[in-house]
Amino acid sequence: MQILKVENLSKIYGSGETAVKALDNISFSVNKGEFLAIVGPSGSGKSTLLHILGGVDIPTKGKVIVDNTDVYAMDETALAIFRRRQIGLIYQFYNLIPVLDVTENITLPLLLDGRKVDQDNFNNIIKILGLEERLNHLPNQLSGGQQQRVSIGRALIGSPAIILADEPTGNLDTKNSGEIIRLLKYFHENYNQTLLVITHDESIALQADRIISIEDGRITRDEVIRR
Repeated sequence: MQILKVENLSKIYGSGETAVKALDNISFSVNKGEFLAIVGPSGSGKSTLLHILGGVDIPTKGKVIVDNTDVYAMDETALAIFRRRQIGLIYQFYNLIPVLDVTENITLPLLLDGRKVDQDNFNNIIKILGLEERLNHLPNQLSGGQQQRVSIGRALIGSPAIILADEPTGNLDTKNSGEIIRLLKYFHENYNQTLLVITHDESIALQADRIISIEDGRITRDEVIRR
């Protein structure tokens, strides 16, 4: 079952002689429960692609269809709601709210959406992430690895259609990087969670089901690693 479809996606910044084409007519699809790694050199367009998939940046042309919804056919209000409910975003630098504790940071998407927290689901996620003893801690009281675990919990709490992770281990040491990827794979395998990871780390990419390589805003390789 297809959960994501990208059709003829382009993104151009600026105009005239100073125009920069970050994405150049990209098309691909992702099945539900797939783990896709997107790789490419710095400036290749991979982060721009992820931001457009997540509804954070608007394409110059093309379509992004998530769970049968044309993302950019919606108005701004509907898009914000859709993004909160259907897209889980994990960033390299965590993007946690400094004045909120672990519990508040994780449940924030639900609270902003006026939804009740499913306590059993929350407790299960917290246990898997190993954060039971950190629920009342603020972000500055946590290690980098713990902060990234909180951001994973925040991305998962609403049971989104898709998780998008932008260099999720880029700010971590080798030990914590391995643990974060292990956790993402756990949710992928045990929750059938669709996962797209932007990475420059080949060892991470090779753990995915499929790798898409991007250079100069174009797809240069789309390879299935495992089925």
